[in-house]
Amino acid sequence: MVLKERLVEYRDGDTRLQGFFCHDDTRPGPLPGILVSHTWMGRDEFVERKARRLAWHGFAVLALDMFGNGHRAADATEAQGLIAPFMSDRALLARRITAALAGLRAQPEVDGRRVAAIGFCFGGLCVLDLARSGADVRGVVSFHGLLKPSGLPQRRVSARILVLHGYDDPMAPPEEMLALARELTAAGADWQVHAYGHTVHAFTNPAANARANGMHYDANADRRSWYSSIGFLDEVLR
Repeated sequence: MVLKERLVEYRDGDTRLQGFFCHDDTRPGPLPGILVSHTWMGRDEFVERKARRLAWHGFAVLALDMFGNGHRAADATEAQGLIAPFMSDRALLARRITAALAGLRAQPEVDGRRVAAIGFCFGGLCVLDLARSGADVRGVVSFHGLLKPSGLPQRRVSARILVLHGYDDPMAPPEEMLALARELTAAGADWQVHAYGHTVHAFTNPAANARANGMHYDANADRRSWYSSIGFLDEVLR
């Protein structure tokens, strides 16, 4: 295995975006491609580590950039400000992640016919909105994502969807999971939800340690959700 990494520039209109791309150079290509959508903190080491793990598994991976120029938030206050425009304008959010999809497909190592997306927290919402937009992707995986509907006209969802979620997540309580299930059923999607008991937000992030605020790492849910995601991605992309 020889893991190759590089920064990739792509654009959404006048906004310059900088993704992190990696793949195993010893595998014959083109390879199935995966977008990795970051948390509200930006394209940081957390998602780059996830990208590397997927590359080790045989995928060509782009950890995308929603904020521009690879910007990373210094703290939660800045992060809230960075995601606010996307939360208030979900058409902007869909356009920005669609630009990332085009950036992934533009890489010569990627088989553009076999593409999926995964996301964490805010990034989970991003990949769900990518599917909601009717984008031509084979599947999306949301890890402890925000689940609120986009408010945009409903389209038929062709992507298969896997939602990996903490049942006690205060940022997306059980009633929002049920609402998402109804929404995806109405959109004709092939969907599944795995809910982890006694588990809150950010359960895949070892740095999450604020249980009083509903954010805490859970090693069991982290391991189980990762194995579930790999099985799902192998199913939809191989």
